[in-house]
This record gives sequence, structure tokens and C-alpha cells, in this order.
Amino acid sequence: MAAVAQCALTYIILDLPVNPYILVIEGATTLILYNLSLYLSLPKDPQSSPYQRTRWIGKNLRFLWTFSVLAVLMTAWALLHLHILTLFFLGFVGLVSLAYAVPIVQIAGKKIGLRQVPGLKVFYIALVWSLSSVGLPVVELYANHAAIDWYMANYLGLVKILFLLLCTLPFDIRDYEQDSYYKLKTIPIILGKEKAILLSYGMGLFHILLMLVSPYSPAVKWGMVMTSVLVLLLFKFVIFTDKKHYHHVYLLDMALIVQWFAVWVWQG
Repeated sequence: MAAVAQCALTYIILDLPVNPYILVIEGATTLILYNLSLYLSLPKDPQSSPYQRTRWIGKNLRFLWTFSVLAVLMTAWALLHLHILTLFFLGFVGLVSLAYAVPIVQIAGKKIGLRQVPGLKVFYIALVWSLSSVGLPVVELYANHAAIDWYMANYLGLVKILFLLLCTLPFDIRDYEQDSYYKLKTIPIILGKEKAILLSYGMGLFHILLMLVSPYSPAVKWGMVMTSVLVLLLFKFVIFTDKKHYHHVYLLDMALIVQWFAVWVWQG
């Protein structure tokens, strides 16, 4: 839902008609790739893991594969309705996405996925989300000769990366102990938790500044700014507090939906 909302947001900001097949592909392929990443990151014996999340995934692989198959079928159906240029772009994004989970990079004689490259994980996720939620709609619009404001589109792609970093980094802060256990060199492990938290606040303030000086309409600006303020409030009063809950950080996934809703409401 977050992926679809972010994709729909691109159409609103660029003031162009929504392509429902793009939204289907965005949601379905996101589900496929995240499920694949979860599966490939499982240890040999998930039930012996000290982490509840890992044990739960290992115990419910049937659900994971059932929804993945449904997502593959939905993707195949939607692909039939897209321009061939978009198919090439989607193939490129797919390869970049697979490189995140599939072990293709060799370091010290061991093949690893790009998610295991020190410090790269959150930047890689943000880039892929920007390519898919901004780049994919724009390429299909371009292929069908839509009038695109390229400055607005490129600006959106860049601020989308920053907002995704803002919503992704707290997941790594939450998973600090688990990532240490599996020897993943994430930003919080490299910088330390406290500096990673300060970085999160800094990115939120920077995103607000970029939106205030953006080329978008007042409705878009305030919808986006309000969402960033909401995220910073979540940081302060829910996520970065002593009373931690594993699921609190998933409110940031909801923020990706709220951002679309806020802009849609302000647009009237």
C-alpha cells in the first residue's frame, strides 16, 4: 500500500492522469522483492533464531509464497498494458532490486547481496523506491507523449530519496542488535545509535526545507511538509523513546501513505 501510494503521489504532484497498471505493478513487484529478500536472509534453521520476527517468517513461508505467486500473476497481467520502453526500464529497476537481495557481489571470497555492503542498505532501498515510484510513472508518461515538467520530476526523484531515507533508517536503528548478530554493517552500526538518531532528525529538517523551496504548488508543499513534521513527532514521542515496541517503527510505512493522503486532501 505504501508503494502504491508513493507512486500515485507522483501523478498528483506532476498533475497528470494516473495509470492504474503502473500502480498494480508497483504494489505487486514491491511485495515480490520484499518477500524474496526476507526468504534469502533467513538462516538455515529459522526456528532456532533468537529473534521472533525470523522465527515467524520461517514458520509462515506458505503465506509468503502464496502472496508472492499472486503478485507475480498480477504483474504479468499489468505488463501486457505497458509501453515497451517502460518494460525495459522496469527490467532495469528489477535487476537493481534483485541485486539488493541476491548474492552477486564477491567480497573477501564470499558472495553477498548489496544489502550486506557496509553502509549501503538504506541508500540502496531509497534509490530503488525513487526509481520505481517516480521513474516508472514518468517513463510510461513519456512513452505515451505526456507533457512532463522535467525539473519538477527530477526534483521529486531527489526529495523522494531523502524522504525514503528518513523512513528507512529507523528500521536499521531498531534492528541494531539483530543486524550485529548477522554481521550486517548498517549505518547505525557504523555511526552508533545516537548519531544515527541525530542523522534522522537532520534529514527530516532538511526535507522540510527542500519542500518549502520546491517548485510545487502550495497544496503539495504543505501536504509534504506536514507529513515530515508528523514523522519528526513520531521520532520524538514514539520511535526514539525508552518505551520501545518492535512494531512502532512500522508507523513510518504508514507515513508513506499519509504523505499521499495529505497532498491529495490539500489539492482538494
